[in-house]
Parts: sequence; C-alpha cells; structure tokens
Amino acid sequence: MVAIESAGFARDRFEEACGVAGVYAPDADVARVLFFALYALNHRGQESAGLATCDGQHIYEHKGMGLVSQVFSEQTLAPLRGHMGIGHTRYSTTGGSILRNAQPYVIDTLHGPLAVAHNGNLTNGLQLRRELLQRGVGLISTTDSEVITQMLATPSVGGDSPLARWLPSGRWEDRIATFMEKAEGAYCLAILTREALFAVRDPWGLRPLCLGELDWQGSKGYVFASESCALGTIGARFVREVEPGEIVRIDAGGFHSTQGRRPERRAFCIFEYVYFARPDSVFEGQTVHHVRQALGRQLAIEAPVEADLVVGVPDSSTPAAIGYAAQSGIPFSEGFTKNRYIGRTFIQPGDHLRKMGVRLKYNPLEGNLAGKRVVMVDDSIVRGNTAGPLVNLLREGGAREVHVRISSPPVRWPCFMGIDMPTRSELIGAHHSVEEIRRVIGADSLAYLSLEGLLQAVQGDLSRSNGHCHACFSGCYPLALHEFAVELEEAAPVPPSS
Repeated sequence: MVAIESAGFARDRFEEACGVAGVYAPDADVARVLFFALYALNHRGQESAGLATCDGQHIYEHKGMGLVSQVFSEQTLAPLRGHMGIGHTRYSTTGGSILRNAQPYVIDTLHGPLAVAHNGNLTNGLQLRRELLQRGVGLISTTDSEVITQMLATPSVGGDSPLARWLPSGRWEDRIATFMEKAEGAYCLAILTREALFAVRDPWGLRPLCLGELDWQGSKGYVFASESCALGTIGARFVREVEPGEIVRIDAGGFHSTQGRRPERRAFCIFEYVYFARPDSVFEGQTVHHVRQALGRQLAIEAPVEADLVVGVPDSSTPAAIGYAAQSGIPFSEGFTKNRYIGRTFIQPGDHLRKMGVRLKYNPLEGNLAGKRVVMVDDSIVRGNTAGPLVNLLREGGAREVHVRISSPPVRWPCFMGIDMPTRSELIGAHHSVEEIRRVIGADSLAYLSLEGLLQAVQGDLSRSNGHCHACFSGCYPLALHEFAVELEEAAPVPPSS
C-alpha cells in the first residue's frame, strides 16, 4: 500500500521520521493506553504502526501498514497482554515503506526477549550495518532501527571495530550505554525487556522525548512519548524531558536515570517548532503554538506589506498567520477549506486527479477572498511544487494580490538526522534566489523569516543559538557526516537572498 502523498500528490513538506511511546502500568490495559498514545502521535508517521507488550515473561506484538486506527482493532489489541509496552508510528527515512520495516522490532536474545522502537537516523548506520553483516549477524530489513536492535542484543567493547568483541553479560543499561558509545546521529529509543522499560535519547538531543506519570482510571504508572500531547491524551502528567545522553529505566520502583553517554552540545531540531510537532506539545518549557505565533509576529516585523487579509495554509501555518495578523494589524481570516481526509487514503488518485494537485486537498473560500490583497503565510517551501498552486487557488477565489510570507528561512540543505527530506538538488531554495522562487510560484511578493529572527522567536536569547539544530537552513551540522560527505562536497554554493 502506498499513501496518496507518496504517489506524487501535494508532497512539498518535510516528513517526520517516527513517533515512539512507552507505558508501565501494572493495573491498566496497557495495550489500550498505548493505542491512544500512538493515536496522538500519528502526525509523526502514517506509513505503519506497531505495539509490543510484556507480562514479565513473554513479549506480544502486532504491527501493520497504515494509520493507527487502520492497524489496530479490539481483536488485535486483545492478545497484547502485559503490564508494560512500547509503541511506534513510522515515516520512513532509511528503509522503504514495507511491512518488514515496521516497528517495534522484536527478537529473542541470550538475555531474554527484546523489543525496540526508534525515532531518528544514525549518521554512521551504514558502517555499523556492514560490521554486523561481517560478523555473521543476519538482518531482515533495510533500516538502521534493526541495526540498533541487533547491537543491543549482541553489544561489544574494545578492539579496532565498533563490534569487535562480544559482551555476553551485564545489565541492559550497560548494553545500551555500549551502543551509545558507538552510535552517531539522532535516536530516541523505546526499549522493552522482560524486566523493565527504557527510554533513551541521543547525546545531542536532536529528537524529542518526554516523561510523565500516568493515572489511567485509577491505575498508577509511568509513560514516555515523543511529544507531550500524547501524555495529555491518556491522562498522564508531564514530568520532564529526557535529557540528551540519558537512559531512563522504568520498573516497579519508578523511573531511574543513568547517563549513557556524555551530552554533546545541545542541538534540538528547530523544525519541530516550525512544522513537525502538534501545536499543543511542549518543548523546552514552551508551547509549540505560542512559538509559532511568535514566528508570525517576527515575520511581520521583518517583512511587512500593505494588504487587506492574512490567511494561513491549514493546519500547521495557522498560528504563524495569527501572529502575523496580530503584529501587522491586518485582519486574519480563513482563505482555504481543507479536506482533512484526502491524505489518509491508500487509493491512488489516477493521472487526472493527481495533476489537479492541491485541489484535492484545499478549496478557496471565495467569500473571504474576493477583491482582497491577501498575505498567505506558510511554514516552509521545500520543493516548491505546492506554493504555486496555492497562490493560484487564492487568485481563482478572487484575491486581487497574493503576498507569500514564510515563517522560516529558505530550506537549502538536506537533513541526515531523522527527517525525510529531498536531496539538495530537489530543494528549490538551494539553487534559486528569493526573487526567482517568487516568479516560480507566481506571487506578487515573497519573503522568508531570517535565521536570526527564527532563533529569536524560538529562543528569545540569541546567546543560546547553539541549543538547536538549524542545518537545513544554515548548512551548519551539529556532528560529522562522514557517510554523506560526497553529497555535501558536491553541493552547489548557496545563492544570496534577494
């Protein structure tokens, strides 16, 4: 099955890698709790979903292709017994969209059953994969997530190779820490053994992960998830974020923290604020919706224009559009009606409907647009293949002028840390000036938020600018990218803005 966006329809966005969740609750229906947690994280990945639970002896699993609501039912949840479990929603970055790449991965090891769910991307994953294969470890998928699972099952220390010597004994915390010393890149892990549940975050803190206390119909427990919005959905109380390099063990005694690897310079993905995360999620003590409004306000300061109406591209750009309107004094209104179900079908649209592009997803609100000078606020332009049709829809709806404002800088560099992103040759911002992009999309004017403005809106204090990864805008990556050096060396110079 192939989702309609991956068939070439209206896909001009970055896509998140995955969402992960874990629950420890001895008196609750853990599979059902996890189902609703994953439901809240479905925006982070719609290709596949899976759950694994444990009763202290055995791990039970179910996974499939599609949305959480398509994969699970009362019948598939019933066999998932146990007092703890993990869940995963997937959008592929490494490995194709096929069932054998769905997660969690569940295997038997010398130390008991093991299940692993992963959000992110290892920048040295190919090297680690080759070394596993050279040691005779068989792999059934094409994902670095399975590489992580096998490394945890058969970790090693010492020698010239990252996989030089077996480490057949020791605690799970030791095996996780050994993996962390060898792995580079982005990873948030949900790990399930018959003894405990583990939450692990990479030393840069590239991807999000938070902890909460659960009270499910009187049953006490603990939970972790990629975003805090999942905690609220299941009635959990937010406690804190998992720190970079931290291993959190959750068992009958509560949650216990150890440092698996020394933290590196913090580099949380700034695009979580711009687009990926749900607006009600909280990162670094601030609500995503509030930050997106701040992005819109800063954009209005940097790129004012005379207009009659501000509209956002639903849904992620709406807060930025509200912020732009509040700062500029131009009224905010809806300019598009969005069909929120078209991206949820696995039926191919056919050539004629595919050529209609965004018309399948958006319709203009002519009564709001007729005769108006419109500011269209969007969060990003990636390939540039939907901004133009959106501008045309506004004009067909009666807009007299269309001024496009983007609440992030031009995207000029690919991501190698867990985001499904086009190659640099496909990024319109990498090879075109702002004026050239304006002509391509047919807008009366086009302006982007500056990188300094983005950092100011997110951080407030520019002295903390090293706290976030903004490589897709700046080309400044927070860690070495040896496996991707060829693509970076062949990249064209960044064109000046105009």
